[in-house]
Amino acid sequence: MAKLTIRIWILIIALVLAALMISPTFKTGVVIKSVEKNSTAFNQGIKSGMIIKEINGQEISSLEDYSQAISTAFTSDESRIDIKTENENFVFLAHNLSEITVGKIPVTKIKTGLDLSGGARAIIRPENATVSESQINDLVSITSERLNAFGLSDVTVRPAKDLEGNNFMIVEIAGTTPADIRDLLGSQGKFEAKIGNETVFEGGERDIADVCRSDASCASITGCSPLAEGGYSCTFQFAVYLRDVAAQKHADITRNLPLDSTGQYLTEKLYLYVDDQEVDSLLISSGLRGQVTTQISIQGSGTGATQEEALKNTQSDMNRLQTILLTGSLPYKLEIVKLDTISPKLGAEFTKGIFTLAISVFLIISVVLFIKYRKIKLTFAVILTMFSEAMITLAIAALIRWNLDAASIAGIIAGMGVGVNDQIVIIDEAVSGKGGNESIKEKVKRALFIIVGAFFTIVAAMLPLLWAGAGMLRGFALTTIIGVSVGILITRPAFADIVKKIEG
Repeated sequence: MAKLTIRIWILIIALVLAALMISPTFKTGVVIKSVEKNSTAFNQGIKSGMIIKEINGQEISSLEDYSQAISTAFTSDESRIDIKTENENFVFLAHNLSEITVGKIPVTKIKTGLDLSGGARAIIRPENATVSESQINDLVSITSERLNAFGLSDVTVRPAKDLEGNNFMIVEIAGTTPADIRDLLGSQGKFEAKIGNETVFEGGERDIADVCRSDASCASITGCSPLAEGGYSCTFQFAVYLRDVAAQKHADITRNLPLDSTGQYLTEKLYLYVDDQEVDSLLISSGLRGQVTTQISIQGSGTGATQEEALKNTQSDMNRLQTILLTGSLPYKLEIVKLDTISPKLGAEFTKGIFTLAISVFLIISVVLFIKYRKIKLTFAVILTMFSEAMITLAIAALIRWNLDAASIAGIIAGMGVGVNDQIVIIDEAVSGKGGNESIKEKVKRALFIIVGAFFTIVAAMLPLLWAGAGMLRGFALTTIIGVSVGILITRPAFADIVKKIEG
């Protein structure tokens, strides 16, 4: 049996580590994608990444089991919920589990982007403003906080730059629609509460201590009724807890306001504005005149063609207003430069098409190589090396938690194509008659010199693509660089030693 060289052993070790990194899972249950901050479940210690195995004694093996379990769990306004995860048990009282977002357990550790899993992507920049890299990083941080507070799962927010040096922000949200992104990020989200022309408080932690969100006793939809012109209207109400400075300002502004004709309310109302547009106005009770109160009640409404639609819109409006109050306004008014959406079904079809294409390419390459060299060992070596490069590249992507999208998959395929080309160069040098009495070792060494030069050329060509198109080609450039780097450091040297053994 031929002795394996150090380079071949490095390839074998890399493949073993790659298999462990990708490691398919066979776990059952549902994985928690996100938990709303300060919710009952969050305060009990439930965190994203946990796998739910049982709810109230009912085994959870799929999303269908989860939906059925929570539909039967809440038989009263407040029910006892027993949640069993892989390592812990949680028991608490709740009105619902809407603050928890769950999904299927990933088959592997490889993360897929919107092109494969579905969702919406937006390229965003501040309107009428040129911002620096540090300012766009601040915007990314604030936007991430707002989206997380809104309870969205599978959210990616990252900075990007084009070749002209302009800074952008890219937001990707799985399982959402372009309309949702426009509602969430198409405006600055500036909240103000005014009495007359004076601002009482604004959204954000400077004036807001807390906002009731998940407790039905202080945040709920209070009722729905049909509209005269058709459709339905629903109202919501939730408590807001002011900081002492804002509460004192409310007392100072209302101290000298007169009462209306009924004697129950002040003559001025509390007007609510979002992005300088009035969204509601609230009567101020006479008992609050000149009083320092840290808790006030915010009200609003939503409409829809049907009662179900009105309820959904009202819940969405309430969540949006609560989020703006919690996080405050964004530092800039935003402009959506580009907005894309991909359905999960299309993503599944795309994934299936990629696998079909990959198998076809492998078969075609195998046949062509066998026809050219008439050596089954060399053909098998090339195919094995291609598989090795793809596997190690995917493992590195899983390690750095890179979301694989269409551009990234194209980069992997491009890297594999470069790999096949390099392997053909090595084979041609090894089996050709060039070089007279040169040994196979010298011939392969000359081939590797050519390959190293090509490697630096490819990397130099890929670097500008990291920023081209506001970073939309970053996936292609990054996976291509990873693929050719894996080749030059691991698979090409190992393949060269394999060829030496075959031809020697």
